[in-house]
Amino acid sequence: MTENDTGLIGIEDFVKVDLKVARVVEAFDHPNADKLIILKVDLGTEQRQICAGLRGHYVADDLVGKNVVVVANLSSRKMRGEESQGMLLAASSEDRSQVIVLTLDRDIAPGSSVG
Repeated sequence: MTENDTGLIGIEDFVKVDLKVARVVEAFDHPNADKLIILKVDLGTEQRQICAGLRGHYVADDLVGKNVVVVANLSSRKMRGEESQGMLLAASSEDRSQVIVLTLDRDIAPGSSVG
């Protein structure tokens, strides 16, 4: 059985993912999607926009100021007409009745590496 057959990846694949700390500086409901919130995040050296399926689990304003973990080297894509420049990490129950954003328990500078 190969790693691919088990769903496992090697360390060489994992290190390709650039996880960074980002601080949410602005958040608002996506105007054209029932489940998306648009987040403006500070990555230390730049700000980006990320669309995340958090509506119904979070009030957008409650996310402002939180330090979150994002995939910083994910290709951009349009989500219902809005550019999403990364992915916010969240845990969810199997039925998605619970979605919980991964946050940090202490403060650290935006742009800090996660690994």
